[in-house]
Amino acid sequence: MVTTDVGRLVLLIGPSGVGKSVVLKSLKERHTEVVFPRSATTRLQRKGEGNDLYRFLSDEQFDNLVQEGKVLEWAVVHGEARYGTLEEEIIPPIENGQTVIREVDVQGFDSICSHLHFRGPDAKYKLESVFLLPENKDQLIARIRDRAPISEDELKRRIASMEQELTYADSCDHSVVNKEGELAQTIEEIERLLRL
Repeated sequence: MVTTDVGRLVLLIGPSGVGKSVVLKSLKERHTEVVFPRSATTRLQRKGEGNDLYRFLSDEQFDNLVQEGKVLEWAVVHGEARYGTLEEEIIPPIENGQTVIREVDVQGFDSICSHLHFRGPDAKYKLESVFLLPENKDQLIARIRDRAPISEDELKRRIASMEQELTYADSCDHSVVNKEGELAQTIEEIERLLRL
């Protein structure tokens, strides 16, 4: 059973292009008391890249952590490197009474929600979720197009993925619409819902 003296994990979820990274960056700047855990990844560290966003691991190290049950969720991204959420980046701060905010995709959301630590009324740790919605689907499609040139087939694939991701809004504790040009209001609404 969740006790009142422990913190919580907040999952931020939403379709690609909805503004999750911008929201996280703003929350980081405004809330130094909140923990924003690193992702574990098997991709190579890029030149000039620090260790603040990622914990870089070899395939063998990643495999060992998965086998030891120390990875809450993981996925292969773009058919290449693996990315995951390490238990050691999440559980100790929660046990210290802190709020931990983690951006995840729908697969990560499913994995963490079904993890023994967070599943059901007798879960050891508290889990909350916020779904970031676009003002409308056209806005999201425009953002996908504006990011980089993509083929019509790729655009169709991303739109289908977006449609599937949007079905998760009803599974989350909170939904917030990220309106164009109103980032401050989006942040304030998330702060209000999460009592930050």
